[in-house]
Amino acid sequence: MGRKFMIMLLIGALCLLATIPVLAQKVYTTLSEYEKLTGKKIEIFHEAPMLRVKVAAGELPPVEERLPEEPMVIEPYEEIGQYGGTWHRAWMGRADSPAAARIVEERLVRFTRDLKKIIPNVAESWEISEDGKIFTFHLRRGMKWSDGYPFTADDIMFSYEDILLNDELTPAKPAWLRIGGKLGKLEKLDEYTIRFRFAQPYGLFLKIVASSFGPGMSLFQPKHYLKNFHPRYVPIKKLEEMTKEEGFEFWYQLFQAKSDKFMNPDLPVISAWKAKNSATATLFIMERNPYFWKLDPEGNQLPYIDRVTHSLVESVEMINFKAMTGEIDMQARHILHENYPVLMEGREKGNYRVTKYLDEFETNMAICLNLNHKDPILRKIIQDKRFRIALSLAINRDEINELCYLNMCEEPRQVAPLPQSPYYTKWAKKLAYEYVEYDPKKANELLDEMGLKWDKDHKYRLRPDGKTLSLTFEFTPAWGPWTDAIGLIKEYWEAIGVKTAIKSEERSLLYKRFPAAEHDVTCWTGHAGIQTIIDPAYYLPFNPNASKWCVKYADWYWSGGKGGEEPTGDLRKCIDLYERIKTTMDEEEQLRLWDEIMRLNAENLWVIGTLSCPPLLGVVKNNFRNVPERGIYSFIVNSPANFDPEQFFIKKK
Repeated sequence: MGRKFMIMLLIGALCLLATIPVLAQKVYTTLSEYEKLTGKKIEIFHEAPMLRVKVAAGELPPVEERLPEEPMVIEPYEEIGQYGGTWHRAWMGRADSPAAARIVEERLVRFTRDLKKIIPNVAESWEISEDGKIFTFHLRRGMKWSDGYPFTADDIMFSYEDILLNDELTPAKPAWLRIGGKLGKLEKLDEYTIRFRFAQPYGLFLKIVASSFGPGMSLFQPKHYLKNFHPRYVPIKKLEEMTKEEGFEFWYQLFQAKSDKFMNPDLPVISAWKAKNSATATLFIMERNPYFWKLDPEGNQLPYIDRVTHSLVESVEMINFKAMTGEIDMQARHILHENYPVLMEGREKGNYRVTKYLDEFETNMAICLNLNHKDPILRKIIQDKRFRIALSLAINRDEINELCYLNMCEEPRQVAPLPQSPYYTKWAKKLAYEYVEYDPKKANELLDEMGLKWDKDHKYRLRPDGKTLSLTFEFTPAWGPWTDAIGLIKEYWEAIGVKTAIKSEERSLLYKRFPAAEHDVTCWTGHAGIQTIIDPAYYLPFNPNASKWCVKYADWYWSGGKGGEEPTGDLRKCIDLYERIKTTMDEEEQLRLWDEIMRLNAENLWVIGTLSCPPLLGVVKNNFRNVPERGIYSFIVNSPANFDPEQFFIKKK
């Protein structure tokens, strides 16, 4: 296929992405709300054939006894689905756990598909006190775990008191529960009502709870099952015996293993599907939860699909090969942009269609220089903003777009909130386009100004100690054509005298190096997109797993000052500003404070952006239905979770 034709095909795809209508879909909090808004009443419930067999055999109670008093009603995207079948996917094993987690995550509340509103989910309603310090959630009465045991406030209190507050299980308390340096408190009001209470107003709490940075499934732990492995409920001598029998040294290791929803098939869950075997298997299987608490408008208990499988593969390339050969039913994770022409060409043979979503990361590749480097000389160089600005100016982003992304990216940009975001303020817009021009002359001038002299051959620059100035660019080839792009970046940086080595690593190995701040420079996708204020990991030291440019500073913030290194200067100012944002309920004041954070980022350029994200591609078999052709694909809402995977179905001929 000729290059000119491929580019024309890609341009056509981008135009098509702009014109495809967004499929309508509604979520009704309860049966009562559904009846009120539609005038229709759901009185008869239906279930999957595989569950009817179990009911007939006396292995399960009738479907109406398995549902809560007020199930959530999900309106399908296209049509009422059909029961049955297996959803085939591929992943790279346990380290690639989001591949499975994102289709089984549930939260107290959730964002709508466009990320503009928050609606009920596990909690069917909530109230916030006028001072913004108290958040009360009402759970669904009669909701059950996958083993049929009642799901109540006791389970959430167990998660809070016996897991989050237990120093052996949770040494570093979660940031989402902390405001003004103090942990919030959770209390049970009755069997189905819980209340979070904070010492200060918590303006971002509801958004955080609805996002991937809130408590998520960690707040929903089955007390009736896990208490059997906890010293508060089991004599320590007996627990130690159990621990040794299971091959562990400490009780908390046993507890963590038992509470792992992908490694322990016996763990009860509240999600649409639950593990049937261990995630270490060559074929990881999840099977429908007979007590799932959502319906379609005809009273059919969801999910439609019986089971989900994840085939273990060694590489992203193998996932793309399986997609091209029609072995994957629906998947967007790891589908590479550079394969778009080949994917389009193979549609008829593979019997699939290619979907295109708005990838709401701020940039496809955010370059993170390690501000916490162990080498004091290199650390001082990296912490000089002139060095970071020089490296940014040395990058030819237009060439990377053409050669690596086939011109699928709309524009060069730094890591900054998207124009669709309410946090795209005056300084955010300036940050987006700061130092993105290709200007190696200016880059050289900045390095000269820093006193970084050339060696005698004028090939590389020297550090103040006389050693060659060199960086190792470590990365995982996961989310874009990074191998080729970094190859070009190596050429750009070496052209201004910075020797650059490239090291491609498997994700789990790379992530072992981050906590110790052992890397020189790495990259990852941009982060929080439209709701970037929830996870400002690229704008201030926030989350050590995501703030790869300042892991030690982020560890200090995330641990409440108990670990890492305390940041100073403008970085500390950003943290203080963010803490003020968290404690105000006034959204206009939040935006004003956020704009100040954007100003400090524009002036310092702590993280180097490259290009806007190309459309996120997905491969969907033609008989796999209720999958939207267009929408926002977001880390914040754990996409494709926001597409309601429980209403996907496999259409029979």
